[in-house]
Amino acid sequence: MPDRGVDLRSRNVGDFALAWPDQPAGSDYIAERLLSCLLTTMSPTSKLLVDIHTHVYLPRYAALLRSRAGAATVPFIRTSTTSEGLAEDRLLILDHEPSGGRPVGPQYWDREEKLKFMDKHSIDISVVSTANPWLDFLPASQAHTLAAELNDDLEQYCSTGPSVSSSTQIKRLYGFGLLPLVPEITTSVLLDIVNQISALPHLRGLIMGTRGIGNGLDDGALEPVWAAIEKAGLVVFLHPHYGVDSSAWGDKDNGHVLPLALGFPFETTTAATRLILSGVFDKFPNLRLLLAHSGGALPALSSRLASCIDHDPVVASRLKHDARYYLGKLYLDAVAYGPEELGFVSDVISRSASYASGASASKVPNRSTGSKRMLFGTDHPFFPPLSVTDKWKSVTENLDAIASVQGWSEGDRDGVRGGNALALFNLQG
Repeated sequence: MPDRGVDLRSRNVGDFALAWPDQPAGSDYIAERLLSCLLTTMSPTSKLLVDIHTHVYLPRYAALLRSRAGAATVPFIRTSTTSEGLAEDRLLILDHEPSGGRPVGPQYWDREEKLKFMDKHSIDISVVSTANPWLDFLPASQAHTLAAELNDDLEQYCSTGPSVSSSTQIKRLYGFGLLPLVPEITTSVLLDIVNQISALPHLRGLIMGTRGIGNGLDDGALEPVWAAIEKAGLVVFLHPHYGVDSSAWGDKDNGHVLPLALGFPFETTTAATRLILSGVFDKFPNLRLLLAHSGGALPALSSRLASCIDHDPVVASRLKHDARYYLGKLYLDAVAYGPEELGFVSDVISRSASYASGASASKVPNRSTGSKRMLFGTDHPFFPPLSVTDKWKSVTENLDAIASVQGWSEGDRDGVRGGNALALFNLQG
């Protein structure tokens, strides 16, 4: 099994109480991690730009979507004719998509197009994931087969791609594998696929939606899967797809804006909160969960959540710590588009250790500490610029936001841009 690395949550001694709260002070574990952190900090690769939120529809998956062009329900890719008489592929993955879906082309499945995008924006490494809706719409047997095939495809996509430079073995492409999380799938199948992913050297985690096998991610039936993921050292990228009840958006035509700007982050917020309330992070303290879109509304609502738990004895007795403690167990992408939002999120993360049961640490936030849990992403190939010559705003605005957060040192910014990802995914030359 390839070395998945460890949870490098900090880069200076003062942050270690937050970084490894479950380890005794002075332990060999902390000494080893400190050495690893120092080596990472001194490495010339620590200033690489790493995109951890970037998607692909591999050719096998795109072919499946094309085969569903006549389906009554999403997802599918359908070819239509433009007013100029040209053939155009359109992707529909959500119900009631405006304009008949979004135009798609090679940037969604062609590796060379991914690399061109990376080169245009000086992105050194991408950790690529299959875009939603993954395998959610398939019967169990087909989902199982396709998951295994797509994981092998993604390994080849990454392993046969270029290296960062001639002087390093670090590849430019790594990936998140897929689990066949659908109703009626068996636990043994899910565990087999976890083992497959962990054995593929260029897959460093797995992407997961919020429905689990039909009852959400707090379903007790998933506990053996969480245990296997934790043991394998894989990173779970939690990504939304379904949003919230569309009736909340009213009758006015607002295009994609409300479902994507609010629905997706609210879905992530609910799923992550349900995981916290279920006690998953107490049972599996080394589980590494990465939340899309900077954790949605969870950072802003975490103190309200803690207060509600305090007034509900059923839930309060289930958890070992204040709810705010568990935000320090999470990783968040930095796809927030604004420095104030990133600064606030890093404040919330940084105080988490002070909410551990029996903790006496100061609750004064330290943005530098919180930044160690945040990682740059672009959401490519979605939201392209209107002109092919333009740079993507999801790159430029998020990089500008990282550069402008007050209270982050240049080392912190380098960490969010790439150093934190190198450590989390153990990307070493």
